[in-house]
Amino acid sequence: MPSRETLVTEFTARAEEVSAVVSTVASIDAALDHVVDLCAGKEACQWLLAGCEAPLSAPAENLCATAAAAKVLAAPGLAEDLRDRLAQRCRANGIHLVEGSLRQRLGGIDIGLTFADAGIAETGTLVIDSSDEETRLATMISEVHVAILPAGKIVATADDLAVPLGQALARPGNFTAFITGASRTADIERVLAIGVHGPLALHILILED
Repeated sequence: MPSRETLVTEFTARAEEVSAVVSTVASIDAALDHVVDLCAGKEACQWLLAGCEAPLSAPAENLCATAAAAKVLAAPGLAEDLRDRLAQRCRANGIHLVEGSLRQRLGGIDIGLTFADAGIAETGTLVIDSSDEETRLATMISEVHVAILPAGKIVATADDLAVPLGQALARPGNFTAFITGASRTADIERVLAIGVHGPLALHILILED
């Protein structure tokens, strides 16, 4: 069985090959700091602002006018203590933290933060139980998806997850997502486009546990 160091190294290499940005963090507090710093330094609301140079309706103009006013970070499903620590950091940086009702925010979420249930080193793939709609939306409609992946949850191949995945998928209503890199498509004239069907970028924080 490969060592943890070997698995982390391979996972990082494979994930970076598909344009993911991989960082290692020493603690959960360091991970939260990283997420907030990333959000604070990001251009606000890139999807909405992309059309602001064109003639727009009044509601659309209002969106463009307010897009840069406050960054939005979505972090559904956090434990209370973790949520409080993240909320404190967001307040200090003028970031609006949302935890639910993401269906009402189908545009304008700068960062979506989730935890990964596993990582597959062979392909640089994240495995996330997205049965909860809020988690699912955070991985799909945010402009940047940030996933925290404990190093101990990285396995060599998908075969190593056969038993837990079989148990999870047997549960009614289960929605397990396999995420490899940022959203991409090349179905229009075979030209690769990033962020068409999901986030513009994927950041993975490997948590040393």
